[in-house]
Amino acid sequence: MSVEQAAQSLEVSTATIRRDFDELAGQQLLMRTRGGAVTQSVSYDLPLRYKTARHAGEKQRIAKAAAALVEPGAVVGMNGGTTTSEVARALATVADPEVGFTIVTNALNIAAELTVRQHVKIVVTGGVARPQSYELIGPLASGVLEQVAIDVAFLGVDAIDVDAGATAHHEGEASVNSQLIERAGRVVVVADASKVGRRAFARICAIDAIDTLITDDGLSDDAAARLTEAGVTVTRV
Repeated sequence: MSVEQAAQSLEVSTATIRRDFDELAGQQLLMRTRGGAVTQSVSYDLPLRYKTARHAGEKQRIAKAAAALVEPGAVVGMNGGTTTSEVARALATVADPEVGFTIVTNALNIAAELTVRQHVKIVVTGGVARPQSYELIGPLASGVLEQVAIDVAFLGVDAIDVDAGATAHHEGEASVNSQLIERAGRVVVVADASKVGRRAFARICAIDAIDTLITDDGLSDDAAARLTEAGVTVTRV
């Protein structure tokens, strides 16, 4: 679409359209061209703040189901992402304030949001902050993760597939996420149905490392059956 076409259709100035196109290009939602813009065919890794509204209802239902799996006083591992952020909020809301629980995470936004909760103990890994996801990545995270034991880890992924396993767009995130779930007695992937049957660049873990997938009711019966055959307990909400 050209700047002139957009300005005419929306009845605004071409200067306004240029500013809007530039803003959308900065969000990786389209690609600027000379005199216009084209759709972005693949948005590999949008910043977290632009992902929040996607499948919001599904993520809240997934979060509620995930929170129900946590025993009082449990140690919970959690990586970054919009779905795991919803899980953290749900946990903080339903947990027994007399007992509480512990969260081990590399996600700065989750740690910051839950620090004010008196009944939640927050353990944050080391690492270098990645602005797109607010996750800490790199070798500094290993020092903390090697010294903790986690009861259940909730893993947000960019894609999950029977053959490829759980995958992420960024190799640094995938590496820390892999270390996180290695410390867990139980691994639960939380992902909406749009991520199932897909694969991303960097592997987090093989499918046999995943105990449970909590997803929404948009997942097809065939896809659920394939995962079940691979040994994953599938919960659709």
